Amino acid sequence: MEGRKTLGSLASQPSLGSLDAERPSSSASFERSRPVTPASQPPLVNVPTCIVMVGLPARGKTYIAKKLSRYLNWIGVCTKVFNVGEYRRREVGNAPVEFFDPSNKEAIRIRKKCCLDALDDIVGWLLGEEKKQAAVLDATNTTRERRTMIVNHLADHGIRVFFVESICDDEKLVESNVRAVKLKNPDFVDRDSDEAVAEFKTRLTLYEKVYEPLDLDIDKDLSFVTLHNVGSKFVANGIQGHLQSRIIYFLMNVHINPRSIFLTRHGESDMNLHGRIGGDGLLTTRGEAYAYALAAFIEKQRLEIPNLRVWTSQLKRTIQTAAHIPAPSEPWTALNELDAGDCDGLTYEEIQERFPAQFALRDQDKFHYRYPRGESYEDLVARLEPVIMELERQGDILVVCHQAVSRCLLAYFQDMSYDELPYLKVPLHTVLKLTPLAYGCLVEEIPLCTDIPVVNTHRSKPPIVTVDRKVEEALETVPTHQ
Repeated sequence: MEGRKTLGSLASQPSLGSLDAERPSSSASFERSRPVTPASQPPLVNVPTCIVMVGLPARGKTYIAKKLSRYLNWIGVCTKVFNVGEYRRREVGNAPVEFFDPSNKEAIRIRKKCCLDALDDIVGWLLGEEKKQAAVLDATNTTRERRTMIVNHLADHGIRVFFVESICDDEKLVESNVRAVKLKNPDFVDRDSDEAVAEFKTRLTLYEKVYEPLDLDIDKDLSFVTLHNVGSKFVANGIQGHLQSRIIYFLMNVHINPRSIFLTRHGESDMNLHGRIGGDGLLTTRGEAYAYALAAFIEKQRLEIPNLRVWTSQLKRTIQTAAHIPAPSEPWTALNELDAGDCDGLTYEEIQERFPAQFALRDQDKFHYRYPRGESYEDLVARLEPVIMELERQGDILVVCHQAVSRCLLAYFQDMSYDELPYLKVPLHTVLKLTPLAYGCLVEEIPLCTDIPVVNTHRSKPPIVTVDRKVEEALETVPTHQ
């Protein structure tokens, strides 16, 4: 059912022995002298960073900005996108095409003001009381004059700048992006599509007059990466620090080809049936029925996903669930369920009975809490990063995994917070179809075997999470089981 910690984060977690429980056996060597301390999450970024997008309109800058923000937030780098177009719309509404003419001095003044307003908000975001780690400035930033202004403004506040430029000279890609994405832009709401496309292309021509791409010689003192035609070629310069390396690593795995990701938990297992967490149990009869139903469901999709690949964990119940699907299957250790450590194989009732303080601490901070000699959700996110990279690179994939793993993957695609992630509902015998879109991800929930009952394994956060709570308060949200 579920139990690991985020990348680079060495959360300080108490051992079970620091609490009021008796040692259950010699296999659990708990240190009673260690004090109970809250989990900590050291920052992955020592210098606040602003990622500055560069490029002509319809080159996928906002797509990249949103994907980068989602990825960085997921790995623990608190990030926010600041779209200068939104500042401009607040200032002048939906501007006519003449507003983008580089000879329009009043428009240039307004556009500069909007950029500076966004930069001021970025400074507030990064250097405020909570000290955020990264921001993304989403705008064209097509001239060296504008980029120099950005660097100087942020340097005054000790903020590092990293430029991400998107260049696309594939006219088919640009045309596709204009029709699929730009026509949904607030500037063109309720407009005739052909008329909107014509106006947008006129606007694009005005930007092209002043566009100065990043150059390895002229801009040699800047840190930047340039993507050509959505990743067919990369040029990097002056890379500084861990974060910029991670950004390039991520961008090299991103593509825009249409695909579907099918996400499902294994069929009901004997451990699920008895309310036990972890373990390497086998499927129940009802779980086997789901395995056959899943294979039949996938078979019906074959025309749409002829090259489907199946990924499972290395635990028996996921391998059994995928056994009847006629597609290449690959087991991943990274997809194994969250390791509950010394609590593996116990029911929630048994954990409460033996280690009531630990049970309460997990309820207080479920994402960062690490099971003794096991994992936290934060650990699990770090473990799953290679899986995310492969999911971004690959085509159609079916992932057969576990409750905590499903939550982490789903949280990435839906840009969920750490508070939401550990409580996402991912029921058994249900397929989640994820369709990545330009600025998000469509999630469809498809229940199978609806005529067969299945155990519920979802435990919501209880109202009372203090260490001195009563037993019935601790067990209030534990699902029923045999």
